[in-house]
Amino acid sequence: MTEQLFYVFGGIGMFLMGMKVMTSALREAVGSRLQAVLTRFTTTPFSGVISGGLTTAAIQSSSATTVMTVGFVGAGLLTMPQALGVIYGANIGTTATGWLVSLLGFKLKLGTVAMALLFPASLLDLLARGGWARAGRMVAGLCLLLIGLDLMQAGMKDVSGFLHPDMLPSGTLWGLLVLAALGAGLTVIMQSSSAAMALALVMIQSGAISLTQAVAIVAGMNIGTTCTALLASLGGSLPMRQTAVANILFNIATSLMMVPVLLFGVGALQQVADRTDAMTAILVFHTGFNLVGAMVFVPITARFAKFISWLLPEAPRQTVVDLDRALLSDPDMALLSVQSALEILKNRAYAAMSAALQEPADYRGIAALGPCHAGLAEVEAFLADIRLTSDHEKQEAALSALLHQTDHLVRLLDRLTQTGRIAVLTEDSLLRRPALITGAALQWLTVAPPTNSAGQARLQRISGLVNQRKDRHRRALLLGEHAGLYDLSEVFAHTDAMRWLSRSLHHLERLEHYRHVVDTLLPVARTVPD
Repeated sequence: MTEQLFYVFGGIGMFLMGMKVMTSALREAVGSRLQAVLTRFTTTPFSGVISGGLTTAAIQSSSATTVMTVGFVGAGLLTMPQALGVIYGANIGTTATGWLVSLLGFKLKLGTVAMALLFPASLLDLLARGGWARAGRMVAGLCLLLIGLDLMQAGMKDVSGFLHPDMLPSGTLWGLLVLAALGAGLTVIMQSSSAAMALALVMIQSGAISLTQAVAIVAGMNIGTTCTALLASLGGSLPMRQTAVANILFNIATSLMMVPVLLFGVGALQQVADRTDAMTAILVFHTGFNLVGAMVFVPITARFAKFISWLLPEAPRQTVVDLDRALLSDPDMALLSVQSALEILKNRAYAAMSAALQEPADYRGIAALGPCHAGLAEVEAFLADIRLTSDHEKQEAALSALLHQTDHLVRLLDRLTQTGRIAVLTEDSLLRRPALITGAALQWLTVAPPTNSAGQARLQRISGLVNQRKDRHRRALLLGEHAGLYDLSEVFAHTDAMRWLSRSLHHLERLEHYRHVVDTLLPVARTVPD
């Protein structure tokens, strides 16, 4: 019996290691594209379900998807209601792992093939570079997973002699809840619902548990898998904690919905088991009740989000931006959160400058930009604490672009305090038109920010127009002063106003340029509305 236990525990460990290696390689291979899907295709709860399900199926880890989503919420790239759809989909996507394990490990019995493939796959990982090395890690991880499954099966082969269904509670509501708690506990300990599911499949195949007991355990696993996201949110921002709590409540509610099925609908599952096998019945149940949970919650997502906001209310915001220092552990997420914060600060500056460059001029927005200076100070301190991954050129280039954006935004805010220059621009017949055009361009950038370099191109054209008029106007002012048409103070005022507009346009054009650079370097660099 001791030897069998060693096989079981060793198999679980190897399965967990295989899942970690394979998931890590899959995330590295397609993670950036999946991150873009998560943040761009979540406009409705239904689209969030689709993107969350596809992401989880691709990287074979609902925990990874959920933690990623919680991180996006903390970075300001997703709102909590948007994240709920992804969470619903992650529960559906994670069922793909069970089907994969059932097909490769139980139906096709590829454990022996995995033993043969593990050596060349490991060599490929050690000796190759880039995509080939990732492919080697994926295959090696899958091999470890299948070998671990074989070890679990070997350990459970004769388990029915000392472990049988009568030893576990069954048949009553209390017994089912105890089994669900057991499933949740196993998942928390293993930190992997996929490994817990594999163990449940092995146990039902060996006859250690009955179909009803397996169903209750699997229902509890959905609750246990929320522990990872909850741990990731600890010490994070309020939206992160709200998302993690929403994940827990959703999975608890979904599991409780299955209690009537457990009490009265096991007969239908038994029919599926009779026609196929018990493992298929469990997998059908697992996929089915996650689909039902998503279908029930999608229509009420807005109300659910309001309930979570009521449960964990937001305190009055003290600053314009709130950079979560918990994200510093993930350089990509930290860089994205900085870009999100800069978008908020930049939009406020654009809106204030646009209102001032209108007729009549409105300076109230500029007067209210004081908190943005504190926000930029927070951004600078956060950037100083980011530690990049070694040999990651994109992260280095993105950090450089963010530093440039911060510098230009600081200089722009300083120029916006010089409201006297704006007043001179609107009084000058030659400079009024480019000033009004600049205000209109800023309004366009604030209301409908482009996803390409169109904003930079428009600002470059305006800058060219201003520079042409500036050179011509300066000569006219000097000649006018020589002829006695202008006094020296007027010449200085108009010259300073032209220089102010030219330099401001330079900062604006550079801000849009570096924003576009970050967009191309990082998977997503768009913020949700402030």
